[in-house]
Amino acid sequence: MSEKIRCSHILVEKETTAKEVLEKIKSGESFAKMAEKYSIDGTRKRGGDLGFFKRGAMVKEFEKASFALKKGEVSGIVKTNYGYHIIKRTE
Repeated sequence: MSEKIRCSHILVEKETTAKEVLEKIKSGESFAKMAEKYSIDGTRKRGGDLGFFKRGAMVKEFEKASFALKKGEVSGIVKTNYGYHIIKRTE
């Protein structure tokens, strides 16, 4: 059985926006609230929740960053062809 993890993310178009959002999260802002406010994809309605996924389901850069996180940990800024992500491993 392959390892499955659950993550939430915030996807934005500009690196400057990603830096601003990451600072707010580090200052104690709610990850889910920041996702609802800033994320540009459909997960924003669920606070950025992507559900469970296994290796091979996400683009390479996103997968590498998300599987490196410990539960509850928030990534730095991860650039993919979709934009700039901030990832939080939830389970």
